[in-house]
Amino acid sequence: MVEGIKSVLVTITEEGREEDVSALDYGLSLAREANAHLTIQAAAGRFHVPYSMLDDFSQRIISAENRRIAALAEHLAETAKAEADFAGVVCAVESPQLYYSELLDRFLAHARVHDLSILDAEPSRMEADWGLIEAGLFESGRPVIIVPPGRTRFECRHVVIAWDGSASATRAVAGAMPFLKAAEAVEILSVLGEKDLSASVPGAALAPHLARHGINVTVTNTAVGSNETVAAAIQREAAGFETSLIVSGAYRHSRLREWFLGGVTRSMLEHCRLPILMSH
Repeated sequence: MVEGIKSVLVTITEEGREEDVSALDYGLSLAREANAHLTIQAAAGRFHVPYSMLDDFSQRIISAENRRIAALAEHLAETAKAEADFAGVVCAVESPQLYYSELLDRFLAHARVHDLSILDAEPSRMEADWGLIEAGLFESGRPVIIVPPGRTRFECRHVVIAWDGSASATRAVAGAMPFLKAAEAVEILSVLGEKDLSASVPGAALAPHLARHGINVTVTNTAVGSNETVAAAIQREAAGFETSLIVSGAYRHSRLREWFLGGVTRSMLEHCRLPILMSH
């Protein structure tokens, strides 16, 4: 059983399309496992074009689409509440219809007062959920779990820590401590060859700290293969360890360098195959 997690936030954005919402079932599974309170935010996107640019017919179309999306979000929230009640999970739901900037603010207001947030993975940086992921990672002050499609059940039997000795990785480990303590085995993984880690805190120095918390931990170093990225090397090692959760720091650069996200962080999210707990 996971101990130390008392409040979990799941945020889903309804945009009127058929989209994967694995984060919803994953969050419900985690809340049940941790005996935690679950908040579900099924936010409806709101389309807006200045009326001065539209004729009456176009205005009616946009208004009708906003009503349709709002109804979908409300139905999603009601269904999620019923599933939580059936599972015995204490749950609060909301389904506000918001413009994008308002949606981000509402999400952050919730995220900052929960132990962690859970979001669906989004491979495209042009989608609204990518902005939610960035906001959660860099502005919430809380860990975020990003869930890829099809991962609907929470598990933390085997956990891999992607470790580079940085402050972000350290914060991710601290945020993941309830899961690390509940795991049967934890592997501290350092990927060599992409950047100089000689001056960083090695995984071997982190291991005794985790062991003092009763965590069964091992340390592994792996090299980046030819034509392989650091993210791919992490995914490769995670698959070999039969990992159910990856723990990683989140990094970002300026807008002139790969938008906001650092290269490894961006690659991990774009090619996410396992749930990833990230923190910055």
